[in-house]
Amino acid sequence: MERMRQIDQRAEAVRAFNRFYTRRIGALGEGHLGSPFSLTEARVLYELAHRDHLTASEIAASLELDRGYLSRTLRAFKKRGLIETETQSADRRQTLLRLTAAGRKAFAPLDKGARDTIAAMLQPLGADEQQRVLDAMQTIRRSLDPTSEQPSTAPYVVRSHRPGDMGWIVHRHGVLYFEEYGWDERFEALVAGVVSEFIANFDAAREHCWVAERNGEIVGSIFVVAKSKTVAKLRLLLVEPSARGLGLGRQLVDEVLRFARQAGYKRIQLWTHPELTAARKIYKAVGFELIAEEEHRLFGKPLVAETWELRFAD
Repeated sequence: MERMRQIDQRAEAVRAFNRFYTRRIGALGEGHLGSPFSLTEARVLYELAHRDHLTASEIAASLELDRGYLSRTLRAFKKRGLIETETQSADRRQTLLRLTAAGRKAFAPLDKGARDTIAAMLQPLGADEQQRVLDAMQTIRRSLDPTSEQPSTAPYVVRSHRPGDMGWIVHRHGVLYFEEYGWDERFEALVAGVVSEFIANFDAAREHCWVAERNGEIVGSIFVVAKSKTVAKLRLLLVEPSARGLGLGRQLVDEVLRFARQAGYKRIQLWTHPELTAARKIYKAVGFELIAEEEHRLFGKPLVAETWELRFAD
């Protein structure tokens, strides 16, 4: 009897915590975070926004959703123009799902709202208290599902930008390009101009920034921005020395190409230099071609700037 009483008390404590936390993160409203989407619909959009080449079966398994419910949700998304489908050439029984430009635009405020809500919840806490909260979450996860992958075990994670990232991007470009290539502070100023314009004129449906983290530290970044209605630009690919050799640079470039195709661009261009051998190797591997060269002294030494371009198949 005593054992059953303890179990009942602990179950009620878990339920009380669930009620508290779902209320704090806004999970109980009719629309999640004030959006037109339910919490479950928002989670489906999250999966599609952060993972490539998903099937409905993979989403159902990942979120432990009823397949009939998920099928109705995906049909509604497709009717609203939020997702598109593609049949695999190797296995025509497999249908891949991905967000359209409209889908990414719809997801962007959801993603930002979730980050802002959590940030507001943690902000009043000191650094030590914040870490205790995160450690407690990891303890819960490890205890209830020992086989689940913990964030620290993955080589890196790639996410969308958030406040504070732009300062890091400018700083690390300035430091690394001086240390590795001898470029002076005028290159750092150029990077600052790029990120400032990106934030000031951000269009979530046509532009994006990805930031890579490893063990909680930023280790890379990349941007896609609009040059015109049909031409995108890949900008500011950076991989920290500590994260090189993990395939991160290629993944970041692949993210840009996938996004640019979905956004409806016909071509994508980039500006680089012969000294950046690792980056140029990636560009060539994914199909970019060198289309122009120009000498300059913008960064304190004689350099040759290269323009590369990739045309998407119709």
